[in-house]
Amino acid sequence: MSQSNNPSRKAIALQYENGSPAPVVVASGMGYMAEKIVEVASENGVPVYEDTSLVTMLSQLKLGQPIPESLYQFIVDIYVYFLQFDPENPKKSSSAHVKPENPENSTDDSQKGES
Repeated sequence: MSQSNNPSRKAIALQYENGSPAPVVVASGMGYMAEKIVEVASENGVPVYEDTSLVTMLSQLKLGQPIPESLYQFIVDIYVYFLQFDPENPKKSSSAHVKPENPENSTDDSQKGES
């Protein structure tokens, strides 16, 4: 195993199955594991959504645990980002990402990684 360039880096992978009430955490890691999660995503054409605050909140969930309702709006933001993702030009897609200012203080009634 190689040494991580950023041991405090975190990454979370989510999965949503049709008919499920919410996406679930399927991978979570820091440092080297976070880099591997991002690497596997990139190798498989899965876009990476970066939000430090959100990954911190999601990293507190257990593997297999559904996303709580209070974070649903942030998950919607991720899906909107994915809809705009262009695998031919990933940098262009990243400009469409709008990071919430403070997810903990969201006032949206309907209430999502990597750092």
